Amino acid sequence: MKRTFSIAMAFVGLTVGAGFATGQEVIQYFVSFGMNGIWGAVLAGIVMTIAGSVILQVGSYFLADEHRMVFRNVAHPIVSRFLDISVTLTLFAVGFVMLAGAGSNLEQQFGLPAWAGALIMTGVVLAAGMLDVEKVSQVIGALTPLIIVAVVFAFVYTMMHMPADTSHLSEAAMAEDSPVSPWFLSAVNYNGLALLLGVSMSLVIGGNYASPKEAGIGGLMGGALYTVMLIIAAITLYLNIEKVSGSDVPMLELMNQIHPTLGVIMAIIIFFMIFNTAIGMFYALGKRLTASTDKSFRPVFVVVTLIGYGISFVGFDTLMTYVYPVIGYIGIVMIVIMIAWWVRSRRRIFVEAKRRDRIHELAHAREHKDSDYTEKDRQEMRKLVGESNIDDKTLHKTITDEVKDEIDQ
Repeated sequence: MKRTFSIAMAFVGLTVGAGFATGQEVIQYFVSFGMNGIWGAVLAGIVMTIAGSVILQVGSYFLADEHRMVFRNVAHPIVSRFLDISVTLTLFAVGFVMLAGAGSNLEQQFGLPAWAGALIMTGVVLAAGMLDVEKVSQVIGALTPLIIVAVVFAFVYTMMHMPADTSHLSEAAMAEDSPVSPWFLSAVNYNGLALLLGVSMSLVIGGNYASPKEAGIGGLMGGALYTVMLIIAAITLYLNIEKVSGSDVPMLELMNQIHPTLGVIMAIIIFFMIFNTAIGMFYALGKRLTASTDKSFRPVFVVVTLIGYGISFVGFDTLMTYVYPVIGYIGIVMIVIMIAWWVRSRRRIFVEAKRRDRIHELAHAREHKDSDYTEKDRQEMRKLVGESNIDDKTLHKTITDEVKDEIDQ
């Protein structure tokens, strides 16, 4: 249960991201359609739950350490190459925009120069990137409750201070711009955007867990939590649309209106959410660029992050209006491909999940000093490892490391 919860929180941390935390994406993709936008949030949550569970489980099935090898296995070579290039470019583009967003966030709330705020974020990302993937996923997951608490607080406060007349809110909400329409296409496009941004790191996180069953359940839990958060965020901003209309950071503006101290706290939370997105982008990008070379991950990660800082002052508005919808459509293609492959391969994944769970049991018996590990168990272990879709040494080491960590804890 602890492992599935960790997977769930890491997934929510990746998909929530900076745009969700600021409220800007929620307004543009959902609230701008009035009440239909709330139904759009429900639709987006359902798609996110299904697709997130599939992506994490596929990552676990292949024990993925980067996205390209998964795409090669689930799609035609030409489609795989297209997705690989799209994800790689998206990781970098959104990565440096996150650094710029951090600068803008600190400048708006604290008056710090934008370049200094971006530099602080760059330093934090570089420090986190020196950790291994499990620690990175733990960091991302550990920060996620902050935005959950903030969104729930804003929702509860709004419900307790409901405006007497809400009949005019839909008209006010629909005055906001949306990059995609109608509402249902906007909802699915948002899914494509969020998952294309998160697919690379999600595959890596899933690949860090040997059990596809655990990864899949973690995805379902994460998707369900994401759905609840998206719906209450959309309702909150819809009911406060007149207060936050025109703001670059609507959720921050709402918190500032409730109380200035809450604005400061929200600015810090948004900074952490921007960090979640930025580390996910640059870490996955570094993994991808070193996947087929002898180059060390860390130097490449440092270089691409510093390059990102160097060009982090590209306008965010242009990206949101023109580039984000394109990323969303490519993401929709990726979601369809991943789910279609999972449907065709679900029997194999199920069998492999049971096999690895049994290997895990045998490994636990072997490593635990109070357990009885027999010659028959050793032969069964060898047979099961040999039947797996993963290289014997890789699978053996992955599960053994997991078991040792469990025993040590």
